[in-house]
Amino acid sequence: MNDFTSEPPTRLERRLAGLRGDAPQRSLDARALAALAANPGCSRRAVLDAAGVDKAALATRLGNPAPFGQSPFAISRGIGFERRVKADGCTELLELLREKLPLPAPYGQPGDDSPVEFAELVTDHRLPAGRVASTRAALLAAAGRPGVWTVLDHPLLRLEVAGSVAHLEPDLVVVRPDGRWTVVEIKSFPILDGGAEPAKVGAAARQAAVYVLALRETAAELAGVKADRDPYGEPEGLAGAPDTTALLVCPKDFSNRPTAAPVDVRKPMAVTRRQLDRLTRIEQLLDVLPPGAALGPEQGDQELAATVHTLDAVYSPDCLAACELSFHCREEARCAGSLEALGRGVRGELGSFRTVDEALDAATGARKGQPAVGPGPDSADAGDGEGYGSGDDGDAESAARLARAAALRAEALNTVGSPVGGPR
Repeated sequence: MNDFTSEPPTRLERRLAGLRGDAPQRSLDARALAALAANPGCSRRAVLDAAGVDKAALATRLGNPAPFGQSPFAISRGIGFERRVKADGCTELLELLREKLPLPAPYGQPGDDSPVEFAELVTDHRLPAGRVASTRAALLAAAGRPGVWTVLDHPLLRLEVAGSVAHLEPDLVVVRPDGRWTVVEIKSFPILDGGAEPAKVGAAARQAAVYVLALRETAAELAGVKADRDPYGEPEGLAGAPDTTALLVCPKDFSNRPTAAPVDVRKPMAVTRRQLDRLTRIEQLLDVLPPGAALGPEQGDQELAATVHTLDAVYSPDCLAACELSFHCREEARCAGSLEALGRGVRGELGSFRTVDEALDAATGARKGQPAVGPGPDSADAGDGEGYGSGDDGDAESAARLARAAALRAEALNTVGSPVGGPR
């Protein structure tokens, strides 16, 4: 076994470690990365995830703990099912791979007895650089052994995210005898009568897409070429080894017997890649923090809250299902009267209005026949483009819609003379 040693930390890694303080680092997994890609404008989540901050513990200290999480029963059931899938040298898993992802000739023919090898990987979680290097070495060695099944159990992959490195750990990566690399995701939710819950399958597909993106970067680096960023492209040679079809392995019906379904991850790959490219680099986001800012357990509660507040959040109700800090961000949005608390759909319909009060004031002015614009050109707030005071035609149209909606509501409630929108 090669002696894979750890690399010295970069300047950015030292800054992120200082922000994390004495708390242990939480790894940025594929699920968190997919959630970050779904909300690329949230600087708060980007920095906290890059620094490896425990957002659940942080939310508890801020007084808004997230009342959700995976139950211990579900975790133990998932671990038990994963062991079942990997038992007996992954015999059942390889049968599922042969069945669901047929191999081209001369492989996959009746009587095919291609040998199976298990890659020797570094497993010490204190050596992420060593784990990544051993994964790369195992993939490169497998590429030179056609006709062999090579199983990588919990390999570690790297993916650059906004200038920071994320380490990703898929359940399995299998190098097939034809040289293709397949991501295998093992989930404990059942496949009933050939189908599974669409929301859970979608989440698993987004997670697998992140792994395939990281595999594509790895394959391109090993081949010495530039990575093809088009998920629908078909690179040649080693760079094209990662398959864009992942294998989702789940319990069949109500048993603990594994079954599998191939999942085409090209579309979630395209969405995730586009969203990750929109992220602001972590170095720029860190520049807004005051010198010495930290989020470790040694910090006082007020100092902690001030540091978190410095990082801009982009809240929407969708965050409640994906981020441990979402209840704190929701409280902030509600206290500020932010339209984001009403959802992205409402926020998008109301143009440059930023708060509920601005929207209601504009609607009141439009209803009374006044211009639906804000301060004049001599105002200190004029021209900043932030609020409804920009005077754009879109703002006037939004205000007219709000006024019309308020009139219809008042008419329906038979309270035409009441204030617009009722009590605030």
